Amino acid sequence: MATKKPPSGKKLSAKNIAAGFLMAILAVSLLGFGVDGFGGRTTSIGSVGGRNITTDEYARALQNELRALQAQFGQPVTMEQARLFGLDQMVLEQLVTATALKNEADRLGVSAGDATVQQEILQVRAFQGAGGQFDREAYRFALQNAGLTESEFENSIRDDVARTILQLAVMGTAHAPEMLVSTVLEHQAQSRDISVLSLGVEALDSPVGRPDDTELRAFYDANIEDYTQPEGKRIRYAWLSPEMLIDSIELEEDILRDAYDAAGDRFRQPERRLVERLVFPDTASAEQAMARLRAGEVSFEELANQRGLSLEDTDMGDVTRAQLREAGDAVFALTEPGVAGPVDTSLGPAIFNMSAILAARETSFEDAIPELREELVSDRARRILSDDLDLYEDLLAGGATVQQLAEETAMRGGVLDWRRGDSDGIAAYEAFRDAAQDLRPDDFPEIMILDDGGLFALELVEVIPASPQPLDDIRTQVFTDWRNARMVEMLRARGAEIIEAIETGADFADLDLTPERFEGVMRSDFLPDLPRDLIATAFDMAPGELRLIEDARQVHLVKLHDIASADLMMDDIARFRDALSDQLAQSIEQDLFAYFANALRDTQQIQLDQRVIDAVQANF
Repeated sequence: MATKKPPSGKKLSAKNIAAGFLMAILAVSLLGFGVDGFGGRTTSIGSVGGRNITTDEYARALQNELRALQAQFGQPVTMEQARLFGLDQMVLEQLVTATALKNEADRLGVSAGDATVQQEILQVRAFQGAGGQFDREAYRFALQNAGLTESEFENSIRDDVARTILQLAVMGTAHAPEMLVSTVLEHQAQSRDISVLSLGVEALDSPVGRPDDTELRAFYDANIEDYTQPEGKRIRYAWLSPEMLIDSIELEEDILRDAYDAAGDRFRQPERRLVERLVFPDTASAEQAMARLRAGEVSFEELANQRGLSLEDTDMGDVTRAQLREAGDAVFALTEPGVAGPVDTSLGPAIFNMSAILAARETSFEDAIPELREELVSDRARRILSDDLDLYEDLLAGGATVQQLAEETAMRGGVLDWRRGDSDGIAAYEAFRDAAQDLRPDDFPEIMILDDGGLFALELVEVIPASPQPLDDIRTQVFTDWRNARMVEMLRARGAEIIEAIETGADFADLDLTPERFEGVMRSDFLPDLPRDLIATAFDMAPGELRLIEDARQVHLVKLHDIASADLMMDDIARFRDALSDQLAQSIEQDLFAYFANALRDTQQIQLDQRVIDAVQANF
């Protein structure tokens, strides 16, 4: 029922879309982007219906989508990674569709007048001066930085607005048919009244028992896929982490002493107080409040509340005498929690509530040495590895193998049988797991960096085929699985007995059973501690029907009592209907536009030069 109402496509306007275009085109300065090497300087990646798609347009669109993807992931995204998401093809499809729409707008004579173009330009903040008015010099400067002439930019606006007008003309007449809304509403807003009886091991009349070796082997063989390890890789690796270098690094005392002195308050913290402050408009008000506090008429918290504040609003945290400035002497004169003031401060007369005394703490140089040594040694180890990165890369480039790196340098080596999901040893590093996943037989080893600054290289020894784990190695797991399967089988039989008894006239009370009742259950609801498919099953049942649903260790008997249609007079159902109508209308609008755009593309000749497209992508 808590369906979020989407924005209706009919509320879009040419101005909205054109403004977005303006900001996008000004955000990236890639104009003048040509590609050399194809018999001259190429400025087009292809054409649609005779209209060129320039390399500038393609580069701009790629850059915008890359930035959006980077913002989504919170980290840089390479062009190779973007291709895995299909971003390059998505950008091409968008440009081809936009160009086809421009061609159709020209054919129909749809165009944006000078007044519309002017209005769009006047609304762009990048073209406005300090007073918010259009600034001709700012306009010229912004276009110059983007590599555009005024006529080029204004023609781009004109084309984009015309395309948008055409798009809205196609989508603007769409609405959701009443019959469709009613049908979907009835399906989504129906509810069910059900009872659920959960049967666990306590519902069995006899113990589950234990399997003999023959039974366990038969169960193992029947479920061999569950005990088969997936295909893996035998990987030889060489690895050097900062921790491996720590024992070989010595630090002179003067270095530790300098670090101790530079740490400042970290090892020498003065006495502090936990303090709240309440500021008053004048001295008289502060003195009156202080008198009430001393007389016990009011607490500091009550005084703050009377002024519309909470203790959190007055909290200064733990502060030193120096941080309290004018109030330092008054607050630190208190030898136990209490109030001080009024004191004239930069904010005005104030009363201070001191709630705790934090004694001064000083860590001697000798006591700080272990902590300082660990930090400095770890930092130096990381710097050593960073400095040696080129050395190890040169060794590999010179023909050294991963095994030779492990045998002849400080790196440690090993061979690991790795499968997806393994995270022991060096596989605890995400960078190693990612590299292992991508490793191919013909890959040349390279030095890669771990999360802690460590270095590693790896090579594929062989692919390990999928194979069953020996029964003796996983006997406990197989026994547990057999027991659970046997228990569910016995519970299923018990559930069938209960169903038979109820269908022949008994009820739950006659059988001394108390199921849990759920009323008004909707398709989107979630019932804790019950199988996810239970609600879907209930909506597939007829009133009075009983069914069994299993999970790993229980069997649930479900009885459907009643089916209730949506009550259209309820406010939440009415809101749900409105949201549903908007969603369906928006979906129809999108489908209409997709059909229209595809029809346009089918009637216009599309020519794309993949060599130029690849050349543009190579610059990212």
